[in-house]
Amino acid sequence: MPGFAELVFFLIVVLFIFGAGKLPAIATAVGKAIVKMRARNASEEQEAEEDLREDEDGPSV
Repeated sequence: MPGFAELVFFLIVVLFIFGAGKLPAIATAVGKAIVKMRARNASEEQEAEEDLREDEDGPSV
């Protein structure tokens, strides 16, 4: 896990590369991507749990 100094350095580099005007758009895109990843992971986890329950119940005929 990166420390505080690494995060500050990363943010400064991003600020220099993209400029202050694009930071809100970049943050929005990153936030949406994180939400999508969490939703996908949750659905995959739910499917895996359902598969395990089906396996415990025995073979379906």
